[in-house]
This record gives sequence, structure tokens and C-alpha cells, in this order.
Amino acid sequence: MDKFCNSTFWNSSFLDSPEADLPLCFEQTVLVWIPLGFLWLLAPWQLFHVYRSKTKRSPITRFYIAKQVLAGFLLILAVIDLVLALTEDYGQDAIPPVRYTNPILYLVTWLLVLLIQHSRQWCIQKNSWYLSIFWILSVLCGTFQFQTLIRTLLQDSNSNLAYSCLFFISYGFQIMLLILSAFSERGDSSKNPSVTASFLSNISFSWYDSIILKGYRKPLTVEDVWDVADEFKTKSVVSRFEPHMMKELKKARQAFQKRQRKKSQKKSEARPQSLNKNQSQSQDVLVLEETKKKKKKSGTTKDFPKSWLVKALFKTFHMVLLKSFVLKLVYDILTFLNPQLLRLVIAFVSDKDSYVWIGYLYAISLFAVALIQSICLQTYFNMCFSLGMSVRTTVMATVYKKALTISNLARRQYTVGETVTLMSVDAQKLMDVTSFIHLLWSTVLQIVLSIYFLWVELGPSILAGVGIMILFIPINAVLATKNRNIQFKNMKFKDKRLRIMNEILSGIKILKYFAWEPSFKDQVHNLRNKELKNLRAFAYLQSVIMFLLYLSPVLVSVTTFSVYVLVDSNNILDAQKAFTSITLFNILRFPMSMLPNVISALLQASVSVERIEKYLSGDDLDTSAIQRDSNFDKAVRFSDASFTWDQDLEPTIRNVNLDIMPGQLVAVVGTVGSGKSSLMSAMLGEMENVCGNVTIKGTIAYVPQQSWIQNGTIKDNILFGSEFNEKRYQQVLEACALLPDLEILPGGDLAEIGEKGINLSGGQKQRVSLARATYQYADIYILDDPLSAVDAHVGKHIFSKVLGPNGLLNGKTRILVTHSLHFLPQVDEIVVVENGTILETGSYNSLLAKNGVFAKNLKMFVKHADSEGEITVNDGDEDDDNDSGLMPSMEELPEDAASLALRRENSLHGTLSRRSSNRHRKSLKNSLKVRNGNVPKKEEELVKGQKLIEKEFMETGKVKFAIYLKYLKAVGWCSILFITFFYILNSVAFVGSNLWLSAWTSDSAVYNGTNYPASQRDLRIGVFAALGVAQGLTLLVANVWSAKSCAHASSLLHRQLLNNILRAPMRFFDTTPIGRVVNRFSGDISTVDDTLPQSLRSWMLCFLGIVSVLVMICMATPVFAIIIVPLAIIYVLIQVFYVATSRQLRRLDSVTRSPVYSHFTETVSGLSVIRAFEHQQRFLKQNEKGIDTNQKFVSSWITSNRWLAFRLEFVGNLIVFFSALLMVIYKNTQTGDIVGFVLSNALNITQTLNWLVRMTSETETNIVAVERITEYIEVENEAPWVTDKRPPADWPQRGEIQFINYQVRYRPELDLVLKGINCDIKSTEKIGVVGRTGAGKSSLTNCLFRILEAAGGRITIDGIDIASLGLHDLRGKLTIIPQDPVLFSGSLRMNLDPFNNYSDEEIWKALELAHLKSFVAGLQHGLSHEVSESGDNLSIGQRQLLCLGRALLRKSKILVLDEATAAVDLETDNLIQTTIRSEFSHCTVITIAHRLHTIMDSDKIMVLDNGKIIEYGSPEELLDNQGPFYQMAKEAGIENVNNTAF
Repeated sequence: MDKFCNSTFWNSSFLDSPEADLPLCFEQTVLVWIPLGFLWLLAPWQLFHVYRSKTKRSPITRFYIAKQVLAGFLLILAVIDLVLALTEDYGQDAIPPVRYTNPILYLVTWLLVLLIQHSRQWCIQKNSWYLSIFWILSVLCGTFQFQTLIRTLLQDSNSNLAYSCLFFISYGFQIMLLILSAFSERGDSSKNPSVTASFLSNISFSWYDSIILKGYRKPLTVEDVWDVADEFKTKSVVSRFEPHMMKELKKARQAFQKRQRKKSQKKSEARPQSLNKNQSQSQDVLVLEETKKKKKKSGTTKDFPKSWLVKALFKTFHMVLLKSFVLKLVYDILTFLNPQLLRLVIAFVSDKDSYVWIGYLYAISLFAVALIQSICLQTYFNMCFSLGMSVRTTVMATVYKKALTISNLARRQYTVGETVTLMSVDAQKLMDVTSFIHLLWSTVLQIVLSIYFLWVELGPSILAGVGIMILFIPINAVLATKNRNIQFKNMKFKDKRLRIMNEILSGIKILKYFAWEPSFKDQVHNLRNKELKNLRAFAYLQSVIMFLLYLSPVLVSVTTFSVYVLVDSNNILDAQKAFTSITLFNILRFPMSMLPNVISALLQASVSVERIEKYLSGDDLDTSAIQRDSNFDKAVRFSDASFTWDQDLEPTIRNVNLDIMPGQLVAVVGTVGSGKSSLMSAMLGEMENVCGNVTIKGTIAYVPQQSWIQNGTIKDNILFGSEFNEKRYQQVLEACALLPDLEILPGGDLAEIGEKGINLSGGQKQRVSLARATYQYADIYILDDPLSAVDAHVGKHIFSKVLGPNGLLNGKTRILVTHSLHFLPQVDEIVVVENGTILETGSYNSLLAKNGVFAKNLKMFVKHADSEGEITVNDGDEDDDNDSGLMPSMEELPEDAASLALRRENSLHGTLSRRSSNRHRKSLKNSLKVRNGNVPKKEEELVKGQKLIEKEFMETGKVKFAIYLKYLKAVGWCSILFITFFYILNSVAFVGSNLWLSAWTSDSAVYNGTNYPASQRDLRIGVFAALGVAQGLTLLVANVWSAKSCAHASSLLHRQLLNNILRAPMRFFDTTPIGRVVNRFSGDISTVDDTLPQSLRSWMLCFLGIVSVLVMICMATPVFAIIIVPLAIIYVLIQVFYVATSRQLRRLDSVTRSPVYSHFTETVSGLSVIRAFEHQQRFLKQNEKGIDTNQKFVSSWITSNRWLAFRLEFVGNLIVFFSALLMVIYKNTQTGDIVGFVLSNALNITQTLNWLVRMTSETETNIVAVERITEYIEVENEAPWVTDKRPPADWPQRGEIQFINYQVRYRPELDLVLKGINCDIKSTEKIGVVGRTGAGKSSLTNCLFRILEAAGGRITIDGIDIASLGLHDLRGKLTIIPQDPVLFSGSLRMNLDPFNNYSDEEIWKALELAHLKSFVAGLQHGLSHEVSESGDNLSIGQRQLLCLGRALLRKSKILVLDEATAAVDLETDNLIQTTIRSEFSHCTVITIAHRLHTIMDSDKIMVLDNGKIIEYGSPEELLDNQGPFYQMAKEAGIENVNNTAF
């Protein structure tokens, strides 16, 4: 090499002087070739990568030109250098090869650089990372030659002047290129700057500065945050995951079937005697099991395909895992350079003769190592957290997708709440574990390396310390498992509590009507107390674990040092050994504490993985029995079809054969529970096929029996994702009788409907649901009792306009389940269903002529009614009124375009409404038209009250101090003082032990091994140990106490929240989605339970830790105090900027997360509708959109944490650097023990600083939960439940009700609903209330129960003004049979009598009167029979009868029947009517009627319209008056009271 340069290549004497330097030859060869080699190695691979993934070429920018020009200059300089080298005169010697090889190498390199920079024009990211690294390397390696050349020139100004000048110029250009490469070039293609950020901007997260600044200036909004990069979008992540999932799931299914086969073989071997008979059969069963892939309940535990999810996830994301693995490995190895450097610094300070430049080199090395560590760690974290986010996204999207296809049997194993838990809690757990997955191997690696280096320091003595650590592992493991079990139990309690909460909120109206809140409140409190008991146990165990965690390093160092000193009297503890070991112990402490945590987190996640696997591997809906055939001659054909809801049970639909011709209107009739709805479900493919099949021609639209309404506008609900067609839309609104409702609703068809259609009446919901189906252009319409909840005349209108022979759907195939017998003469065919089979089919007349079951039932019903002088059926020709059977006479207009235009112009010539009130409907139609036309946005001002669901209220800016105070007050001030005191003691002990150790190590200078006094040695060990134990104990006391206090605070907040929510007025529930309230009880309460106390504790420890380290450094070098000030200012600035953004991002995260869950809940409850309309794809897209919106905040939050961590670690690195620098500068005044003491603590500070800000922001973030809970604790309440004024015990004796000028409105900003009602209801009178939808009928009952409070006037019952009573006193004395029969999960008994006020005999008596006795007696558990969530395992009719049972039990003097006969067949209806007549004869009964014939025997009838009473009197009087009531009766075919023709 010496010949190559014509000078010395290497000689160590160069370094052995105060003015050290490297030989020029070394600088011109090795240091030049390192960067060039790097570039040449990577360039081909990178160019190939660019070629493979190129996008369209970007336009040329100034930035690009600048870079190319600079590279061009470098090229020219290389050429000049080469020319100079070749022409230079070297006299006798040949030209040194280095003079012309280097310029040639540079020539090629600069050409390569030009090519690379040009090729990046085709990439989104213009700056390539490896060019950036090349410039950094090049500049760093060049500095050595730079300073050598300057030194040479200073000594001899003429040597190599030309070469030196060329080098300086080229070095300057390289620095400029390095600076340019640091800037990002924004591309237009992507909104997210991370994609286009330069390498340096990426590793320091500087591209994120703009959001941090924006977030600091004003609270961030949804628009401010960039979307996630495309690779993280739900669609792309899921599309990468699905192929792997399919493969793995297939394998798992095969393994599962093998297990099943083995099990059944074992079983069959266990029963040898019966084997021979059943051998062939069991083989068949096996085959059947094979084909069905059924999950049979094997014993108690259910088996399912296992352990495939993790594999699939790994295969999807293996590249990210690999990259992050490499980064983590580099970081871990660098971690161990720190103690070695520390040892060198101590040695340097102890050796007074060493050169100063060595000290500076060490200080710079410490800084450089720390900086590279920061970069590796932050990039690693960024990758892992983004990976965690992708995993969460994958799970959420896959669970949603599965929910759309899951079979009903599999779905029934989960309540809605449990499925949402999969998506929220379990996905989150997986996300957390994925983020830390590398710690599994990393902790082990760190432990091994630490022990190795400790061995080097202290020899075999460390075995004692390691022994203690190993001893702690099983103890920790035992505690962790115990903890896991406690958590598992707690999850169960939490699930139960949330299920009850969900039901309470869904059925809140019933609780209010019946004054049942206390009973349910106690149920929740009992569960919550169990939960809190567990929580406390968990926190105590956690404290013990923390105590051991703190104790272990102390014990370990005490033991190790003691053994080291005791084993051999020559072993002296000096500063190098002690502080290097302490640093290593500190490194060791992290993996030792993390390993058990990681393992327990993995175990927790494994439970989640199993839950998700079980759900995702559940059976899909098997629709193979439903065949679609577009060329079939029938619309629907059942061929020997049997279907069941559960393969283990009897088939519900048995051997059905049925043909339905295209264009027919078919009615399906039968008693309650006869299988009509199941028949519809079978047709939709929602049931399990037993045998046979169904063939269907064309598309289907479906109206379910319980209408499913989405949270959105009425228009959205009707369009349901279809194109908007003005003409069709208007026809549908008119036909479904929605126009009058739209007049009443604020905002017309843009009025927002709450979750589950909460602010619509039953009839309105049903009509919207019908309108949705009618609007779709389908071939077959399956209508499951759509007329049940609407008034008779509306039903008639709908039948004629939509369903009947002349309706909108005329010519389509319509299958109508109905209980309204009076429409039957007009249908083409009637199908009579009984017990899951079809008894007879045929037209109305043929069935009557046949005199079968149908005719008998009809006759019997008619006779029965006749005996009461109520209904007679005209059995002869029904067509005497008018030509179309039961159609009311009406002027029909041709429905073509011309007439439409005519109608539009001439709004007076409206269709003659057959309603009494001839409303100006056209004007509304026109106003709707205007609104749907292209109106400028300004005119679409929201009408008052149109927005129902308020946008979730989101606090912005800093969390108010009052919130902290509220929480601390709940914890208790005495507790707080006590806890803080012990934490401070802990810090004092920590500083003490450090100082003591420092004093101990200084002994080594005083004594040498021979004369070290034993008493001195024992004192040192004893005090050191005592201080260590003191640290552990103070911590234990503080933690246990804080656990107790925080649990108390949590219980207090939950109690207040629950009490207040149950006392909130009904309008609160109308305007707040259930999900939002449940979120307070689940997410927010669990934050206050677990996360908040932990982050407060950590904050306290971090804060005191940092203070104590800074105090110690300043004690050693007071000058350091000057450096602290600017660093503290930078630190606080970073913190302030970050916290504002982070806090808002967390808020946005939780606000955008709720819609994902509520959309999911909505989807699960409306599955059959979504599937019937085949809209799965649209809902999937909507879900993807929701998840992506949420993702951008999660992603942004992750980045903001990295942004912060990088900057804080930089501050921490500066602290280390400066303290090392000061040690070098003040070398002569320091001793080794002080240096070790300062630096070992400074090295620790980086992490702690990071944690402090993290904990500050965590605490701020988590205190938001308290803020959100407080928001609902402060919701205004309804009137008190009990007041001082108690009514007499037997009140109301008479049951007289008086309305005196009564007015009411739903919400303060809306108009009056009842406008001055005056009427007297005498004792035991039976009142029927009629009026079209929205006339105020239901409001009347709500007023009696004070669900709505008066806006004017009053109501008295038996002379007592009800406004003066407590709500429970009032509601407990009235009884209602509500419109929707709401049941709660629990026993039948609990549903009838939640307070256990009645004996079993009374309950059985009530059930007998409600005609349910035989049904309940037939159940296995009788009264203890479990009712499932919202009563799904009973038919609607049975639920309605149970509600009747509730009323019968209460025996109150006033009974309100709110459209209670809606969803019931005529037989059940009759039972209810008879029971009411006999059992409530001594009561005042108010009936809100749909079918006029049910109230024709009332004493009085009240006709409401638009909130006023327009007629009031006995039925006879009103019929003679020929007013509005007469019109209604005429339409219903009732001529007089005794002739209520059907």
C-alpha cells in the first residue's frame, strides 16, 4: 500500500501524541473507498427496484435541477483532477497510482449518482435513502482528509496546493448535496408526506412537523390529518391477508376434522356392544359431519379449527417483521457499547497521563452510539406500531366481513355485544401484542449479553445475582398467571355488566313506564362490585409484582457485590467495576421485568386469538339449498323442503311443497308461532337446510316483521344505496303513506332517524321499511307482516297503493304474511301454515268452498266475534259496495308522465285523499322536489330539530383542571398526601444508595486489598442492602394504597354515572345513540379502572426519578446546572407542542372509533335485510371507509409519539454528551467514582425523560375518560323519583283522569305536539283513542307517565296533580302494555316481576289469564326459563302476551294499551281483548287503537288530529255525527256499532 500512495499507509506512532492524526495514504484509500463501495454495492439492486416499481414520470423541479447541477460539477472536478494528475510533474518517480485511480473511481461514481437521481423521477419518493447515507458517509470520511490537508498547508503552504483546492471545492459540493438530500420533495400523487419524505426527514420524523404545529395552534379536526398511506388502507391490507387466511383455515379445518374423527372413534371403541348395530350408521354420521363441517358440541368444550390466525398474519406481514428484527438487533447490540464506553471514560479520568483527545473521542462516541440507537429504536417502534395497527385493521375488517356471511346458528352463540367485543377489545389486544412481539427474543438476547459482560467484570460472583433473578422468574410467573385468571374472571363480569347495560339502554322506555330502574340498577351494581373486588385483587398483585421488580436489581447488586468482596480479600470494588456493573444491571432490569409481561400479554392475546379464530372459523350461511334460476317458469318453488334453525333441533319447516307463479300476490296466514316468518327466512336462505330445496327466479326485496332502520336520514333509508329517481321516489312516498309524516317531521325526508329508528313510531318505521323495499326494483317481494303496526285506514291505503292488485308492485311476485283477514279476498292465492307445514293453498273462494281449516277458523272467529255483537261477516258476494272488493271509492288518476306534469302544476287537484283531513300534500311534495333539485347549499339550512343525533360532543384544547380535581377528590386528598410521601421516600432511598455506592468505591483508593477492615466492609454492604430494601418497601406501600384509593374513585364515578343515566329524561336517549352511552360504561370506565391509575403512578415515579438524577449530576458537577436550563426549555417546548396534538388525536381516535362499532352493531341486527337485498359489498365498503378514517388518527398518533421520542432522546443524548464532556474538561478535579456515578445515571435518564412526557400525555389522554364520564354525570335529570309529597297507599282508588288545557312538546326547540287537551275520563270508563299517525296518540300516554313533561296545563288523577308526585309513585300506580314488547335477558320470572314482589301462585295466575300457562309449564325450567337478549327466543306474539302478564300482575286502577295488538294474529288478539274485558273491567282503560273494531265497544272515543281533540263521545254519537270518525269507520267497513263488518 505504501507504494500505491508513495507515502506511509499506517503507523501507530501517528496516534501516540497530544496532536494525533491519521496518515494521508490511509485517508486517501480506505476512507475514500468505504462510501464508494457502499454506493456501488447497493446501486444495481436499487436501480432494479426502481425499474420494477416505477410510476409515471414526475415533472422536472428546481430541486432536481439543483441536485443534478451539483453532481455535474463534481463530475467536472473529477475530470480536472484526473487531467492534473496525469500532467503533473513527479520528476524521477512514477505517478503514485492513487493520484489517477481515485479520480477515475470518482468519475464513475458521479455518473452513477446522476443516473440514480434521474431514475428517481419515476418514483413517488424522490430522495433515495442510500444516496443520503452515501453523502453522510462521504462527508464523515472526508473530514479526516480535510483537516490533514489544512494542517499540511499551514505547515508548508505550497505542498499539493492544486490538489488541496480541488478537494476543498468538491468537499463543499458534497456537503451541499447532503443538505439538499435532507429536504423532502413533495409529490402531487400522495396527500401523505411520509411517502415523499427524504431519508433524514423520515428517520427524524420531521415530515410530521406541520401537523404538530397545526395541532398546537388550534385543535385538530378530521380534515387536518392526512389519510394513511395506501399500503395501510383497509382494502390493501385485507386483500394481502385473505389468500393466506384461506390457505391456513383450510389446513386448520382438515386438522379439526381429523380430531373429530379420532374422538368419534374413541367414543365408538368405548361402546363396543352397541357398535355392531350402529356401525354403518356411525359411518354415515361421520360422512355427514365431514360434509357439513359441523361443530358439534363435544362434551362441554366446543372444538373448532385452531392456531391458523397467527400463521396467516405472519405470512401477510413477514417483511415488516424481518426489517424490524434487524433494527432491534442493532439497537440491542449497541446498548452494550454504553457500559464499555463508560468503563473507558472512568479509566480515562482515573489515568491522569492520558491524552485529552481520547476523552473527547469517548464523549463523541457516547453521543454517536446513542444517536444511532435512537434512530434504530424509533424506526423499529414506528414499524411495529404500524404493524400492530394493520393487524387490528385486518381483524376488524375480517370480523365484519365474516359477520355478513356467518350462519344463523353460529351467530346465535354470540350476542351483539360479544361480537362487537371481538372487534374492539380483542383486535386491540392483538394490536398491543404485535407491537411488542420482538421483545420475546430481544429480552433473552439482552439477558444473555448482560450476564456475559457482567462475568467479564466480576467473574463468578455474578452467579449469585443471576441466581436470585432466576429465582424471581417463577415467582413472577405464578403471580402473572394468578393475575391473568383474575382478569379473565373480570372480562366475564364486564361482559355481563355491558350486556345488562345494553339491554337497559335498549329498553329504557319500559323501565321508565314500569318504574323498574332500581331493580336493574342493583343488578348492575352487584356485578360492578364483583368486578371491583377482582380489580382490587388485581392491583394488589400488580403492586407485589412491582415490589419484586424493584427489589430484584437491588438484591442482585447487593448479593453480587457482597459475594465479590467476601469471596476473595484481593477483590476490591473500584469505580470501574461498580458503575459498569450497575449500568449492566440497569440494562438487565428491563428485559427481566418485560419478559413476564410479554409472556402474560401473549397469553392474554392467545385468548383473544382463540375467540377470533372461533368466530372466523364458524360456518358460513349455507345457501346451497336456495337455487337461483333466471329461466325458471315459477317465481318460487319449494320442493320437499325442510329447514331448521339448529341442526340439533326438530325442523321448523317440514316437507313444504309450494309453487308461486310470477306476478302473483300470495298471502301466508296462520296462528302465532305457526312458522310463517320461518317460511320467509327459509326462502331468504337464513335457515339451515335439512332436505329438499327452494328455487327462486329473480331478485328479492324484503320487509322484516321487526323493521330495521339505519341511523341516517329517511331518504337514505328508503334509497338504501340505490340511484335516486325523482318520479319513483315520490310515488313510493305517496303509496306508503309517508307524505303526511314528512310534513310533521322537522326537515321532511332529510330528518335524521336515531339508532334503531328510535324517534319514529312503530307504524312509521314499518312504512319506511316497506318504502325501502318498494323503491328497489326487485322481482320478488317478501313482506313479513308489514301492516301489523299501522292503523287500519293506513293499512288499507298501503294495501291498495302498494301491495294490492292495482298497487305499485302490481305485476311483481308478492308474498305477504298477514293477520289482516279482510285483505284476503283480494289476493291470488292463500297459503295456510300450521306447525311448520302447509295445510292448504288456494284462492279465497276455493278455500271457503273446501270448508277446510281456513274456512273453519274464519267462521269460528266470526261467530266468536258475533256473539259479542261486534263483528258479522257478510258471507255472500262482497262486491256490493264498490267494484274493487274493499277499495274505498277514490278517484284514480292515470300514473303516466303527462298526468304527473299536470298534477305538479296544479296542486289543488290533489289525489282525493280518503282521509278525513284533506291535507295539502302536494305542496309538501313540491317542496321536497325543490329540495332534491340542485339547490344551492345555503338553502339547505337545517330545519329546527331535523338533526336528531348530535355530533358526539368532543372537548377540545386542554383538559380542564376541574376534571383532575374531580378525579383526585374521588381518590381522596388524605390518600394522595400519603401516597406522595411514600413515593418521595422511595426517591430519597434511591439517591442515598447511589451516594453510598460511590463512597464505597472510593474506598478502593484508600485501602488496598490486604488491609481492608472487615467492619468497614460489612457496614458498606449492610447499609447498601438496607437502602435497597427501603426502596422496595416504600414503593409497595405507596402502590397498594394507591390501588385501593383508585378502585374507590372508580367505583364512585361508575355509581354516579349509572345513577344519572337512569334518571336522564327520555329525550336524552332519543338524541344519543346507545353505542355512545355504552362506550362510557365500557371504554371510559375501564380506562378509569386500569389505565388511569397506572399512568398516574408511572408519572409520579418518572418525575421523581428525573429530579433525583439531575440533583445527583449537579452535586458532582455544579456547572451542569447551566446546561440543564436550555435543555429543560427545549424539553418543555417539545412537550407542550406534542401534548396538544397527541391529546386531540386520541380524542379524534375515540370519536371516529364509535361509528365503526355502531355501524357494526347496526349491520349485525339488520343482517337478514342486508343479505336479502344483496347489499353486502356496499356495507363492506362503508365499514372500510370507517376503519380508514379511524386508522388515520391511530397512525398519526403513532407517528406523533415517535416524533416526540426522537426529539426527547436527542435531548437525553445531549445530557449524556455534556455530562461526559464536562467530565473530560474538569478531568483533573474529578475522581473515577464520581464520573461513574454521574454517567451511569445520565445514561439512564434518556428513557426516563421519554417516559415522563409519554406519561404526561397518557395521563392527559386517560383523564379524558373522566371528562367524558363527567359529561354524562352532569346530564340533566328528569323529575325526582320520590318526593316529599307521597300519594295515599291505595291511590288512585277511582281512576278518574282529567286533562286541563294540557300542552306538551318533545324537545324545547320543537313545536307543541299536544295543543291544549281538555277532557274528563270517569272512573272505570273505557276510552278508545284514534287518529292518524302523528296525531299525538302516543304522546298522550307519554304524558300520563310523565315521560314528557307538560309545557302548559296539567293532568290530575283522582284530583291529585300528577306533576306534584315523584315519578316512581306515579308510574308504579299505572300500567301500560306497550307497543313493542320488550323483554330482558334473565328468567321469565324476572321479566314479570323484577322486584320479587309477588308469590309464585300470583305469577302462575297471571300467566293463566295471559294464556301462557300451558306454554310456560311445558318449558323445561318453567318460570326460570332463560329469556335471551331482547327476548329473541320467544315469538312476538308470546312476548306480547308476557307484557299482558306484567299488566295483570300489577292490578293497577289505570291501564293504558298502546297499540298492543299490533303484531298479533287475530286469535291472540282476541285472547288479549277478552282478558282485558274481563280482568280490567273495574279499571279505567285507555286504548290507542289501530283497528277500529277493537274499540267499538268503548264507552267513549277520542279522535285526535294534529295534537287537538276534534271529537269526543260514545261510538254511537260519533257515528251519527258523520264527522271524521264516521269517515274512518266507513273506510274500515263499520256501518254501526253492532255491524262491524270485517
